[in-house]
Amino acid sequence: MRGRPNIHQNEELIQKAQDIFWKKGYTATSLNDLLKITGAGSGSFYNTFKGGKKEVFKAAINQRRKDFENFKEELKNSENPIELIKDFFRSVANSDKTRHLQGCIIANTVVEMTFVDEDLEKEAIQILKQVEEMYSEAIKKAQDAGKIKNQADASVLARNLITFWCGLNTLRRIYPDQKILSQQIELQLAVLS
Repeated sequence: MRGRPNIHQNEELIQKAQDIFWKKGYTATSLNDLLKITGAGSGSFYNTFKGGKKEVFKAAINQRRKDFENFKEELKNSENPIELIKDFFRSVANSDKTRHLQGCIIANTVVEMTFVDEDLEKEAIQILKQVEEMYSEAIKKAQDAGKIKNQADASVLARNLITFWCGLNTLRRIYPDQKILSQQIELQLAVLS
């Protein structure tokens, strides 16, 4: 009998589950997929995640929220947060083909959960809105410091970055090519010059 996993094991389970959700999406991922990839038995799985697949999926997308919160701290401590934002987008072009085909689990969730699960859709939307707010704050600060010539409303520019992000995650599936993606990324980032 394996027993109930500890918190460290839970994080590992969530990471493994995130990987399968990222590849297959929420709907196509079965309980058997989760049990197989995590190595947990069904009893142990349900003892750990009483809400089942939905609970572990929420935990998986909330791992991404933690990554964004860490990035927000980096932006706050940076002398040039706009360059950090640009570097984040630029790094996408350097991903491998598998990563391109996965896209963004949060953007994927918004699309997949529309008309399927309002709770999960709202969770993903909230994360993207938090990222948008983070961008808006960084852009406004850079505008006030004269580091961005574009004086369009910071919230509009931030929303443009979210629009770009969602589009980029489709484009990278169409063109998983560093040169093409780099060209498109630079074109879009010119709005922050």
